[in-house]
Amino acid sequence: MSTATASPPRSVKRSVLNTLKGSAGNLVEWYDVYVYSVFLTYFESQFFSADDQNSTLYAWAIFAVTFLMRPLGSWYFGRLADRRGRRFALTVSVTVMAACSALIALAPTAATIGAGAAVILLIARLAQGFATGGEYGASATYMSEAAVPGHRGFLSSFHYVTLVGGHVLAQTTLLVMVLTLTPAQISEWGWRVAFGIGGLAAVVVFWLRRTMDESLSDEALEAVRTGQFTRAGSMRDLLVVQWRPLLLCFLVTMGGTVAFYTYSVTGPNIVKNAFAGGDVIAGTVINLIALTVLMLLQPIGGWISDRVGRRALLIFFGIGGVLYTWFFLTYLPQQTDPVIAFALLIGAFVILTGYTSINAIVKAELFPTYIRALGVGFGYAMANSIFGGTAPLLFSAANASSQVPLFIAYATVVIALSLVVYVRFLKTDTTNWLDPDKQPESSRERAATESRAG
Repeated sequence: MSTATASPPRSVKRSVLNTLKGSAGNLVEWYDVYVYSVFLTYFESQFFSADDQNSTLYAWAIFAVTFLMRPLGSWYFGRLADRRGRRFALTVSVTVMAACSALIALAPTAATIGAGAAVILLIARLAQGFATGGEYGASATYMSEAAVPGHRGFLSSFHYVTLVGGHVLAQTTLLVMVLTLTPAQISEWGWRVAFGIGGLAAVVVFWLRRTMDESLSDEALEAVRTGQFTRAGSMRDLLVVQWRPLLLCFLVTMGGTVAFYTYSVTGPNIVKNAFAGGDVIAGTVINLIALTVLMLLQPIGGWISDRVGRRALLIFFGIGGVLYTWFFLTYLPQQTDPVIAFALLIGAFVILTGYTSINAIVKAELFPTYIRALGVGFGYAMANSIFGGTAPLLFSAANASSQVPLFIAYATVVIALSLVVYVRFLKTDTTNWLDPDKQPESSRERAATESRAG
């Protein structure tokens, strides 16, 4: 056996069912990720001294440092998914995520154990970063492979429907608490409930993921299990043979992840802070509705990509991001009018959809099946760790030192570099590994490549 193969989707109905099951797990995992940023202003005083003026910066630093675990998680779970199956890897990752959410929900505070509280928070978030690193690659691969040809853009877009949906769910949880609890109650114990919800929801997701169809063929899994095929999920093979698509995956992600965390994480936090001294509910409602619109835009973007190609949407995102970032970060913090603040967010989210709705399928199309989960996950995690997870921290530091224009320039340049890649080097519309008739090498060339790799 020369290479691992994916099991073809059984039918449109079965493809949709597997997409929904995979999406449910993705929803819970990303809720666990975003509940931290959404509730940060309420629980930071529980883990850091209330007298420390840098407590917010420390809390965002923990948010950023967890991204350092994503490459490690992408390697571990990517290898697991390529060797043991996508379903198995996804089931393990959601289990780790749930356990960490439960740990945070039950963690003692700084008033009880001092600095040890921050250490527990850091350890739990590092483990969640590890699980998230594996979740992205395995779920993006699974949902791309489970989708039927002709509808891959639309069906795989649900990867980001649920990723953004996790943020929407976290914002909804906050809104319910803002309407029913006092700020002191949310800070004292409400945030624990928010983290606990993620842990409990994962129990249902664990069962759903165990009932998904496996997208890898039985023959491929058996070949790995019996030792007939040893290159599945090989980091050496990824770095030596598949380094070009790996680099392309990194560069495609680079601008998109900066824009994603700038527009969909920093943006809502700017709105929340802008209305914090007046109508807190208004700020929360603005963010919730805007993020819901972003979530609903994803299938539209995926559907469009099935008709005009993925590259056109990425170029739209790149041009829009280069032109809009300065305007967005300059005028959003100045807004006291809810309608204008909402409009600024929606403008950013329409542009962002050009990347988010199709990024999973674009990356999956770059790699052959036997190394797809590892390649997608590792390429994404490296770019996400360097450029994405650090964006809220860099903006917070720039804002504190009145150097926001420097951050704007940084984000714009990174998006511009990815735009160059979309225009000059991305060719998945005509050449990709998911469609047999568009694979970039003949069988003889693939065999020669594999032989050279050992």
